[in-house]
Amino acid sequence: MAGSKSSPSSADTSVATEIDELRSSIAYHNERYHTLDAPEIPDIEYDLMVRRLQELEATHPQLATADSPSQAVGGAPSATFAPVTHAVPMMSLDNAFNRDELEAWAARVATGLDLASEAAPVGYVCELKIDGVACSIRYEDGKMVQAATRGNGRVGEDITANVAGISVIPKTLTNAPAVVEVRGEVYMPVSVFDALNVEMEAQGLPRYVNPRNTAAGSLRQKDPSVTAGRNLHFWSYQLGLVDGGPSLDGHGDALDWLAELGLPVNPERRRVSTIDQVVAFTDDWMEHRHDLDYEIDGAVVKVDTLSRQRALGSTAKAPRWAIAYKFPPEERTTKLKEIQVSIGRTGKATPFAVLEPVFVGGSTVQMATLHNDDQVQLKDVRPGDTVIVRKAGDVIPEVLGPVLSERPKGLRKWKFPTSCPTCKTELVRPEGEAHIFCINPTCPAQRQGRIEHFTSRGGLDIEGMGESRVALFIEHGFINDPGDLYFIDWDEVARLEGFGQTSIDNLQAALVASKTRPLANLLVGLGIRHLGPSGAEALAGHFGHIDAIAHADAESMAEIDGVGPTIAQSTAAYFAAPESVALVDKFRDAGLNLEGPVRSEAPQTLAGLTVVVSGTLEGFSRDGAADAIKSRGGKNPGSVSKKTTALVAGAEPGASKLTKAEELGVPVVDEEAFQHLLATGELPESAT
Repeated sequence: MAGSKSSPSSADTSVATEIDELRSSIAYHNERYHTLDAPEIPDIEYDLMVRRLQELEATHPQLATADSPSQAVGGAPSATFAPVTHAVPMMSLDNAFNRDELEAWAARVATGLDLASEAAPVGYVCELKIDGVACSIRYEDGKMVQAATRGNGRVGEDITANVAGISVIPKTLTNAPAVVEVRGEVYMPVSVFDALNVEMEAQGLPRYVNPRNTAAGSLRQKDPSVTAGRNLHFWSYQLGLVDGGPSLDGHGDALDWLAELGLPVNPERRRVSTIDQVVAFTDDWMEHRHDLDYEIDGAVVKVDTLSRQRALGSTAKAPRWAIAYKFPPEERTTKLKEIQVSIGRTGKATPFAVLEPVFVGGSTVQMATLHNDDQVQLKDVRPGDTVIVRKAGDVIPEVLGPVLSERPKGLRKWKFPTSCPTCKTELVRPEGEAHIFCINPTCPAQRQGRIEHFTSRGGLDIEGMGESRVALFIEHGFINDPGDLYFIDWDEVARLEGFGQTSIDNLQAALVASKTRPLANLLVGLGIRHLGPSGAEALAGHFGHIDAIAHADAESMAEIDGVGPTIAQSTAAYFAAPESVALVDKFRDAGLNLEGPVRSEAPQTLAGLTVVVSGTLEGFSRDGAADAIKSRGGKNPGSVSKKTTALVAGAEPGASKLTKAEELGVPVVDEEAFQHLLATGELPESAT
């Protein structure tokens, strides 16, 4: 009909509905993240929602609006703090999630600069993307006068008093111009976060979810003394307004100048020429992200030359000359299907989540730990919930908590079972314990757990004797305890499907090799409660034979450095049990090594000292260096701390250890100085 308007198609209506739902969800999660410091979903879930909204608005421009959250930076400032207008806006960054997107950004940069990138490399600065809270700090005539959050990019919150309590941020700068604003990231070190959660658990309070959220909540406290007590740290990453500063050509120069002023600047940065070198940087740090004492979720890549940055300019929310390359997420949301309970080698009953499969931390996760009943109740996760799952590196996947806004109505709280799911014995929670136990020592689940632990890498390291084979051998009656492994009837094994002569030969060879493992490994493999590798080494070194340990009383064990009363009582109780005596006799009959290390005659020059070794040494293997330190009475942990006497740096040392040593003022010495230290117990004057 002439003059009539066509009604929108069902497809258009569907798109408009999805856009409205996305905008509503993004606004909700923006407030949770930026204003309340209580995000409900991982960053990747939020990023994917924003990206989907951007795609829909790009393909349906008639539905795009100026106030869409896809165009916003950060969140609205809180009314709790006074507003601060940024002299130079604090913009956010566009994201790249894979190499193709990173290369597409580099191509846009080259086009924007009218460059043939092969003939004239752009030049970039690569930095780590710290998972913290963006902050701007203003200095006038070298004195800190104001600090503010990002807020919505134009207006942030005045947190000057709180930032003043962060010890690593200088209150005055050396040789500073009239005005300098530094942008950076406030973060909580992982070690600080872990210690804080230990305190929370001791008080029966819920654990904090992650260092980023905890840093944000700590930074925006009404009481500055609370912030000061949280041991927050800071890395500078950008200049804001500068009045009277030096003439700088590149972003890398700016970072060097900030360091000269006395501001903390992350040392893990690199100037590169090509995008291939950028990718090499990101790949390296993706592999080593957990070597650091702070969390990173990617890398930030910036065009180095400042004049080129100005030529490229910015969009409404992000500079065109920088991009955030996001690592694969370590937190995702998925559905919690059910909660089950597993029984470990000590009888400990551990609840775990059965999940809808989700790709997180580089692998597909279908199960995740819930730690103990107290944590289940504090987190209040229920079957049917949408939950946040975290998997970082080799750490066991963990359920962090529910997304309450997505909880279906009527979900019932989960209750811990009263009996063992394997043997049906009543479960018991000892007084003062955080865990619940099956107290039946003949429980099949405990038996299997003990054998699996014995064969593991930390125990006798029996290659090929994994969980499925242990279960199979128990099922067929070949083994009932770790000692039976050495008396298996291999003719019977050969009758089983899947066991050819080659696989049997390999298993037999692995068992023979395990007989020569150090006594400390055998002690660890026994699974004695509270006894770990360091305590096992101390017992083996002091007593020299398993029989001497078995006949020692708890009092004499407790006097050994590195043992203490808890380990001593547990060890003495273990060897007092008749089944333990019988097990040791099996080991003796099988020909296992029951003797400890020969006591060193080396002078105890390193008594009381702690020496860390990183990189390759010419005169020592990795184990040889550790033995040289320990035989002289020293300690050789795997990480640098304030207790470290020296870090010995060989060829290609770990960057994180060098950084930590620099932060703590720990001397870094070469192999020659290490030899001097071993001989005299003192560092050369040139190294102190």
